[in-house]
Amino acid sequence: MSSIWLGTALVAVITIILILGFLIKEGTPAILEIGIPNFIFDQIWNPTSVTPQYGILSLIVGTLLVTLGAMVIAVPLGIGSAIFIAEIAPQTVRETVKPAIELLAGIPSVVYGFFGLVVLTNWLRISFDLSSGATWLAGSMILGIMALPTIVSVSEDAISSVPQEFRSASLALGATRWQTITGVIVPAALSGITAAVILGMGRAIGETMAVLMVTGNAAIIPDPLYNILSPIRTLTATLGIEMGEVAIGSTHYHALFGMALVLLLITLIVNLSATAILRSIKEGQEGSLRRSIISYAVKERMLSGAYWAIALFTITLAYLIFGILGVIIISVLFGLYRMAVRLLSSQAIQKIAFCIITSGTALVLFVLIVIIFDIVSNGLPALTWEFLTEGPRNLGREGGIFPAIVGTIYLVIGAVAIALPIGVGAAIYLNEYTTEGKITRIIRAGNDLLNGTPSIVFGLFGFAFLVLFVGLGVSLIAGQITLALMILPTIIRTSEEALKSVPDSLRQGSLALGATRWQTVSRVVLPAAAPGILTGTILGIGRAAGETAPLLFTAVVFSKRFLPTSLSEPVMALPYHLFILATNVPGAETQKYGTALVLLLLVTGIYSVAILMRRHAKKNVRW
Repeated sequence: MSSIWLGTALVAVITIILILGFLIKEGTPAILEIGIPNFIFDQIWNPTSVTPQYGILSLIVGTLLVTLGAMVIAVPLGIGSAIFIAEIAPQTVRETVKPAIELLAGIPSVVYGFFGLVVLTNWLRISFDLSSGATWLAGSMILGIMALPTIVSVSEDAISSVPQEFRSASLALGATRWQTITGVIVPAALSGITAAVILGMGRAIGETMAVLMVTGNAAIIPDPLYNILSPIRTLTATLGIEMGEVAIGSTHYHALFGMALVLLLITLIVNLSATAILRSIKEGQEGSLRRSIISYAVKERMLSGAYWAIALFTITLAYLIFGILGVIIISVLFGLYRMAVRLLSSQAIQKIAFCIITSGTALVLFVLIVIIFDIVSNGLPALTWEFLTEGPRNLGREGGIFPAIVGTIYLVIGAVAIALPIGVGAAIYLNEYTTEGKITRIIRAGNDLLNGTPSIVFGLFGFAFLVLFVGLGVSLIAGQITLALMILPTIIRTSEEALKSVPDSLRQGSLALGATRWQTVSRVVLPAAAPGILTGTILGIGRAAGETAPLLFTAVVFSKRFLPTSLSEPVMALPYHLFILATNVPGAETQKYGTALVLLLLVTGIYSVAILMRRHAKKNVRW
């Protein structure tokens, strides 16, 4: 049994090696032909011209700009919401607000993209008198909203993990709650907050469908660089647009894989940085008092440096966007702030700060309500019996989405059937059959790398390996395997945490009665950890049901009259159907909103079940 579980634990490592191997194999010919300096630093990406040009600098800049804009939006709102949930909100409010913000993570990216395409870009076009609202600003706003749940959740966990004694000591010395938050709690939680920001950045860099739908997809560097109303194109959007139409084996084809390799390296660096920070936090929490004191002193220096970095970044950004006027405005605001600090009492400052943070959290919830209200109010008229039980007609303008619903269910069931035994087996090996060592570190590193891989890269790997190399073709089974590999890290991580939560006394009691290790795991540990494993499985189901990018080149077609009768046939899927309706089929407004509503109900319903199960387990599990 130990050998079997070791085999399952190595799946993630083997997968990330295969992904890197295939990207290098398929991308190297173009990079060598074009030349690394020309490939990386040439601004022009025009592979279909008479003289093809394969420079990706404009795409890298577009990716970084849209991510930077997203972080400017998401970081203050996310950290403020985390402080509100952990330190300010009453218990009843906290139990409502946190799951509501977490539901933002459950909304599929294609639904965000659809909302941005239909509502946000139109609002920007009218507000700024533009020919098109598909801009850098639209992409950053959508990505900022999408990154919020990650930043809020990880930051809130970091803030909540600060020992209660820190708060009590600060308050006992006469500090206000706001002085305690800014002077004690935030410095103590700074490493976790930094990791949250980095993870949110990784989420934004790797996003495909939303940015593809709202940024305008012009492969240019904004002129001037601070023109947030300029259209841009990202690395992920380029892969999503062009891979489906490129000639296999051409220089263009290999250049796209080279681009995917660059994207993967960027996201891996970002996510490994967050992982290293989180590991450092864990080691600090488990270390000695001396180590904790040294760590806290380092955190204070980090906070001071962070303040100066934020100030410099804010001034630079204001200058880039508004010129010298922006610097003057920022200077005046800072002067007013310093004056207010000197003139106002600490209690008055606390009231103002709490008001700002509460307003920021209310803004996050307002955005969630607006998105859901728009989808629900416009999608309800489409939810007829015909729409839910018939196939599409007239390019989706008539008929229904029944084949897409069934195809989505088939894809999810197959993905979970593949990923669940492998994921639980890997967690069993890591937690029950081995101790910390070189092998476990390699396995965890492989799992972390796989978890940070962008969904579009999974799609390219599935296309190159499963569709072409293995010969599965565009088929249901190719999509199921690709989705299974994508959700595998989530199942491994949640299952391992569930197994860790089972007290060692249960294992020792079983072993003392003469049971083998496997009998103990199968009859004692797994039943006790079942709620946590089930929660992780449901989260995996929700993610698989809402993904589009991994299926673009592996499994889906837009229209199919009959349901698939074998694993070798392609299928329809709700996310891809919505994407094509929103971007390529005019005159199908009702069907677009109806499809978005069905997908939203499916995925958020799954995530809601996971949240309720987690809350139930916390209240009822007693060891």
